[in-house]
Amino acid sequence: MDCLSKADFGDRLKTLPDGLDTPLYKELDKNGVEVSGGEAQKIDIARALYQDAPFIVLDEPTAALAPIAEAEIYAKFNDIAVFDHGAIVRYGTHDQLVADENGKYYELWHAQAQYYVKE
Repeated sequence: MDCLSKADFGDRLKTLPDGLDTPLYKELDKNGVEVSGGEAQKIDIARALYQDAPFIVLDEPTAALAPIAEAEIYAKFNDIAVFDHGAIVRYGTHDQLVADENGKYYELWHAQAQYYVKE
């Protein structure tokens, strides 16, 4: 439950008919619940957190989420390493990385976020 909450899936979990025991996807179970791409990514993040590994490597773990939901997820991470062409180019929290206007993280973040900002 804690990992699902940290992955911002807690509110959705409350709506599932059998809570944690709710099967996902009708292809796997006739009573399965369909989840969106963003919800599936949140579940995947929760599964990774549940492993309690010293670090987790994620490749675009929030690609199916809107920027606001993405920011909420990243804000819960302690530190984020930004890779570019196979090398770590920056390391820090979401707030630190998005504040670096010359950084790769800033560039990628704003490339997507621009579609959700009112002018």
